[in-house]
Amino acid sequence: MLEPSPRAAVLIERLTGFLADDVYPAERIFEEQVREIGEARTQPPVMEELKKKAHDLGLWNLFLPHPEPGHDPLPNLDYARIAELSGRSLHLAPEAMNCAAPDTGNMEVLSMFGTPAQKEQWLQPLLAGTIRSAYVMTEPQVASSDASNIETTIEQDGDEWVINGRKWWISGINRDACKIMILMGISDSSPDAPRHRRHSMVLIPRDTPGITIERDLTVLGFNPFESHVEMTFTDVRVPITNLVGESGAGFAMSQARLGPGRIHHCMRMIGAAERALELMIARAESRSTFGTRLVDQGVIREWIADSRIEIDQARLYTLYTAHLMDTVGNRAAASEISGIKVAVPNMAARVIDRSMQVHGGGGLSQEFPLARMYAEARIIRMADGPDEVHRRAVARTELRRYSDATTPEPHGVTAHLLPR
Repeated sequence: MLEPSPRAAVLIERLTGFLADDVYPAERIFEEQVREIGEARTQPPVMEELKKKAHDLGLWNLFLPHPEPGHDPLPNLDYARIAELSGRSLHLAPEAMNCAAPDTGNMEVLSMFGTPAQKEQWLQPLLAGTIRSAYVMTEPQVASSDASNIETTIEQDGDEWVINGRKWWISGINRDACKIMILMGISDSSPDAPRHRRHSMVLIPRDTPGITIERDLTVLGFNPFESHVEMTFTDVRVPITNLVGESGAGFAMSQARLGPGRIHHCMRMIGAAERALELMIARAESRSTFGTRLVDQGVIREWIADSRIEIDQARLYTLYTAHLMDTVGNRAAASEISGIKVAVPNMAARVIDRSMQVHGGGGLSQEFPLARMYAEARIIRMADGPDEVHRRAVARTELRRYSDATTPEPHGVTAHLLPR
C-alpha cells in the first residue's frame, strides 16, 4: 500500500543519482561561494547549475499536487519518498528541484486561489524558477501560533489596499531573486466579525514603496544565506486586484497552505536523519578511543539501533499520513499531519544530535552538514506551528473520538470504545 508507483520509482532512482553525482559534491562549493558573495544575497552560481540539471532530469516542481500547464502532479505518497531524499541535502536539493519553502506554499496558494492574471504574472515565473517569493505572516507583538491574533491591517481605500504593520521571521526576502510576497493581515476589524473570517491575503511586489527591512534575525546565533528578517509596512499600497482569493478567507487559505507544508518538512527531516545516521556509522567505524573502535562501544551501538528504530517509525507514520491525504483528503488527515509535525522533527533532532556527538568537535563545525541539519530540525519544531499547537490538535481529535465512540447505557454504564 505504501510502495512508490512505477513513475515515482524512476524519479527516486534519478534523484539518488543526482544527489550522489551533483548535489553532495556541490555542498562545499556552495558554502565557499556564499562566503565570497557575503551580504549581497545573490544566487551562488552552483545553485543555478544544479537547478538546470534537476530541470533537465525532470526533477522539477514535484511537490505541487494540483495540475498546472506542463505539470503532471504526483500523489503525496509518491512525493513523500522523493522529498525524503531531497532532505539529505536540506539547503541544496529542495531549491535545486524548485521544491523549497516558502515558494512551494506560495505556489500552492496561487494555484488554488489565484486569478488567471495573478497566475500569469507570478505563478508561472515561480514554477519556472526564475523568481523567488516570501510568505509574510508571523508578527513579533502577538503569539502568531494562533493565526487569528495577527494584527497587521489590510484596509481598502478606493481601488487600492493599504497595508500597515510589523512582521518578522520572513525568510528569503533579502534574496535578489525575491520579487513577490504574500502577506496575511486583518481586513475586517469590526468587533462582531467572525474570528476566522477577519483576515485576508494580498500580493505585494518586493519593490513596493513603504516596505522597510528593519534587521536580519540570526538563527541559533548565525546568519544563514536564506536570511530571516524583521520588516515593517507603512502605508504600503497595492491594487485591489492583488487580493488572493476572497476577502476574509485568509485564515482558511493559510491552513490550506500550511497543511502540505507541514508534511513536506517532515518528509525532508526523515532524509536528514537518514544521512545523519549514515555519517554516524561511518565516523564510528573510522575512529578509535582507548584502543577500541567507537563502533564497538556498546553505547554507540545503542545509538545506532535507537536511531534506526526511530527513523523507521517516523517514516511509516509520515507515509501513512501521506496516504490519508491522497485518499480521504487533508482535512480528514489533519490529526495525523499534526502528529507527524511533532514526532518527526523531534526524532530528527535526536538522531542528528547523536551523530554530532560521535563526530566530536567536527560535528559542531562546517566540516560536516550536521550543525546545519540540527539547526533546521530545531527550527521546524516552530515553523508552521509549534509542537504545543499540534499536540493540542491531536488531543482535541482524540477527545472527540472518545466522545463519539461512547454511549451511555442503562444504569450509567458506558459502552466499550469503538475501534478507530
